[in-house]
Amino acid sequence: MRHEPQPAEYAPDPQIEKVADFLADPVSAADFPQHTLRFRNARWDKAVGLDSLPNEEWVRHFGEFAPLEGNLPQPLALRYHGHQFRSYNPEIGDGRGFLFAQMRDGDGRLLDLGTKGSGTTPYSRTADGRLTLKGGVREILATEMLEALGVNTSKTFSIVETGEALERGDEPSPTRSAVMVRLSHGHIRVGSFQRLMALEENAHLARLVDYCLATYPGPLPPEDAPGRDQPAVILMHQVTQRMADLAASYMVAGFVHGVLNTDNMNITGESFDYGPWRWLPQWDPGFTAAYFDQTGLYAFGRQPEAIRWNLGQFAIALRPLVEAEPLVAALERFGTLYHHAMATRFCWRLGVQPRGLDKDAAIINAAESVMREGRMGPDDFFYRHQGGTNADGAMADALDGYEALGRGHEYWSDGQPETMLIDEVETLWSAIDERDDWAPLYEKVSRIRRMGEALGNPPLPPGHTG
Repeated sequence: MRHEPQPAEYAPDPQIEKVADFLADPVSAADFPQHTLRFRNARWDKAVGLDSLPNEEWVRHFGEFAPLEGNLPQPLALRYHGHQFRSYNPEIGDGRGFLFAQMRDGDGRLLDLGTKGSGTTPYSRTADGRLTLKGGVREILATEMLEALGVNTSKTFSIVETGEALERGDEPSPTRSAVMVRLSHGHIRVGSFQRLMALEENAHLARLVDYCLATYPGPLPPEDAPGRDQPAVILMHQVTQRMADLAASYMVAGFVHGVLNTDNMNITGESFDYGPWRWLPQWDPGFTAAYFDQTGLYAFGRQPEAIRWNLGQFAIALRPLVEAEPLVAALERFGTLYHHAMATRFCWRLGVQPRGLDKDAAIINAAESVMREGRMGPDDFFYRHQGGTNADGAMADALDGYEALGRGHEYWSDGQPETMLIDEVETLWSAIDERDDWAPLYEKVSRIRRMGEALGNPPLPPGHTG
């Protein structure tokens, strides 16, 4: 989330070892020909006590993957299955990444350092286990923008260019290579549970539920929820809360993830793994991010339904442990939780105090009409109407009686919002690709973080680990 990271001492705590015997495979990192540090997250390195590492030590750990002191002795590639565009695939797992380390932050939360592009694993199949440098740059931009807009997202922790020439069908090739490290609250996916159910490893399934409840604590289900004392039911309620908020946060951010498969759904409710993402140039529920999403399954306006469908698969995966009724009861809370999260998040980004679901929903409906009729994107809308200003017609009527949050920051006097549309993304990459000029990217990150300061902390729903 947007909350400013607080300095902490390095506190290694590889909890994953408790379940690694059935959840992961030890692997080794690729031996790269080059290690050039391109990005180091100076906002978040202090939160896990790694800010004092000199750059050469940083590269040794996050480019060559020498183990961190007291942490995992060897990286772990996680095992999982998943529905990919709703077709079940049992042949997946960490194919170009691994879990490298776990540590506590100053609040005692367990955080993961995981990789992307770190080499082949038993789940790479025919792939080379690498990441393009452009893919790494795009991940920086996605995570920084989402964090600033209040989305519970992984953080891009490190990018090291690795000196290989990669062939890719969706980029001009050969193209430059990189290895990325992301900071997350966890890497346990819906697909992790699906795999155990498919293999009928029910004892392991129960152990994974217990691990998640202990590692990522959240509130108990409502008092009247059936089966509310059963671990699988408790976890189902917590994940439903987190996923409902995630869906709302995407919509309010105007963000399209593009690949909402069950192996990309984290049980912490944290967004991660950014491939063909886009931000809306204008409000369009049918807008898609991935060229291969031919049916619009993961279009902007279908994301809440897609996330709810994935939650349904999570409920199915838990069935060996508990009867269907309490799982269905938890799943049925999604709609109400989503609408509440949508209302509070929408008011937060608009800069007004929420007044209750019915009134807040009227604002959302009026805002959608303004954006559709004016062919306006969310970034322009929220900036223009910040604090309930510049509204007329139905929008003004909906805002009647709302109190502004009173945000005082020079960002609101810039005259235009910070955006992340595809043309700018390509321009930032071209500066790197053609001239090895990284300054525009770093400047963009600074401007995004400034926008995040202007917005402040987003509302946190119950059950969040972020």
